[in-house]
Amino acid sequence: MTDEKFHKLMGNCAEVVTEDEARALLASDKELISYWGIEPSGLMHVGGLLAAKKLLDVAELGFKTTVFLADWHAMVNDKFDTNMDHIKVSGDYLRDCLEGLGCVHPNIIYRYGNELVDDPKYWERVLRISKASTVARIKRAMTIMGRSEDEADSDASKLIYPAMQVADIYHLDVDLALGGMDQRHAHMLARDAAEKLGEKKPVALHWPLLMGLQGGGRMDAAEGKMSKSDPNSCIFIHDTPEDIQAKFNKAYCPAGEVDENPVLDHCRLIVFPFVGQMEVKRPEKFGGDLVFESYEDLVVAYRNGLHPADLKNAVAGHISDILAPAREHLTQNSSNFAKLREIIGEN
Repeated sequence: MTDEKFHKLMGNCAEVVTEDEARALLASDKELISYWGIEPSGLMHVGGLLAAKKLLDVAELGFKTTVFLADWHAMVNDKFDTNMDHIKVSGDYLRDCLEGLGCVHPNIIYRYGNELVDDPKYWERVLRISKASTVARIKRAMTIMGRSEDEADSDASKLIYPAMQVADIYHLDVDLALGGMDQRHAHMLARDAAEKLGEKKPVALHWPLLMGLQGGGRMDAAEGKMSKSDPNSCIFIHDTPEDIQAKFNKAYCPAGEVDENPVLDHCRLIVFPFVGQMEVKRPEKFGGDLVFESYEDLVVAYRNGLHPADLKNAVAGHISDILAPAREHLTQNSSNFAKLREIIGEN
């Protein structure tokens, strides 16, 4: 039974630190807490599917799962020109998005950073974490913000951010910390500092990051993930089928090349995990329709001549279908989405 649970836990993830500790959690009869922190920073892209699926997985495994809408962290990170009212709107919108992506479960709760900061114990933790860490180590963890280490030289508040994220984990009594690979530095800092401070050491589970549609190779986690700042590099969860098709039409997808191919990356991380197979529709004169039961089969076919246009059309159609419930949810719950778009337009 633990093997089945572990398989569910690891589905579509890149790593867990550590496997033995994760298995021990799954075998425990204690109430367990998982957490994912997300900074309210703008529109949600299709990478949110990976987070939503994993949040639901761990909730179904029995973890009390907190989606932590990190509003104070967004302010430190200069989002929305540090306007907390605008950040709150963005957080409310993110909750709408995640609920549209299926994150509705008795074990899933949504909390804001603002709920923690009035507790003096929280800030004591921030200070103790900072005292237990070197400046160099804190700077390395700044990649969680999408920032370089040098940016702390012009704004010292940036140095507080990693310690705040670790304090979130301790303050919420987290057993399992979730996040993309870009969160790894913060989670490792939480694990290392826990030993020094006598805090609970969290297990860390990370999913991979989607490549941007414009390609250019995988960079580090902070720079190479799908970027919301370039609308053509990503699919937003509210995009229409026409928007999605147009973006995939422009996507980097060299014929026969598998490595660093963002269209295939979307097949691997979204289409197969969410659909289970992939159908490619083609006219009979070009060989007719194809159905691939595994990503590996698709890779072989692409290397052997499957046309990029056929691949792009298939991926666009599947992702459009996967996002249909989220689009409908945002249409029916449009208030926060409309406010956020107005705010973004003002900036």
